[in-house]
Amino acid sequence: MRGRENERELGIGNPENKNPIKMEKAKEFLKLSSEESESVSRLTIHPHRVGQESSFYEDFALRGIRVDRVEPGFVSCTFRVPPRLTDRTGRLASGAIANIVDIAGGCVVHVEGLPINVSVDISISFLSTARPDDELEITSRALGQRGGYFGTVVVIRNKTTGETIAEGRHSLFGKHYSKL
Repeated sequence: MRGRENERELGIGNPENKNPIKMEKAKEFLKLSSEESESVSRLTIHPHRVGQESSFYEDFALRGIRVDRVEPGFVSCTFRVPPRLTDRTGRLASGAIANIVDIAGGCVVHVEGLPINVSVDISISFLSTARPDDELEITSRALGQRGGYFGTVVVIRNKTTGETIAEGRHSLFGKHYSKL
């Protein structure tokens, strides 16, 4: 609850906040120390070359997903949980699970050559947990389409135990115009 109190004290989240004292407090709160500033200045960030190399996101979040089977309206993958995607308790982070649902749900309705559909809604039931080195089976099925609106379901299971880790429903939208 203290976080909300800090936001109120700093005037964060109030679009009508024109109090210069609160604005200065906010700036001070966000200011980097000289050590932090020095650390950031030493970073080398190279521009991403689309189509020529993987992005940080692809390398960090998606590396290791292996596509096993693809059929119309169905994709099956396997994934060994890496330590980089675990939370402080050593379990697969809920954000990583949400990312898997987003990616698997999107790829099952993607059509090569057309823009990627936009996620409209994702609902996930977190039923169990996974630990590093657990091998997961990810299945994604297209539920249907109405116009540019698609529905998918993604199930993540522990491949060894068969236990369901999570089940997600993913809605996407894509307005793909004809080239005629």
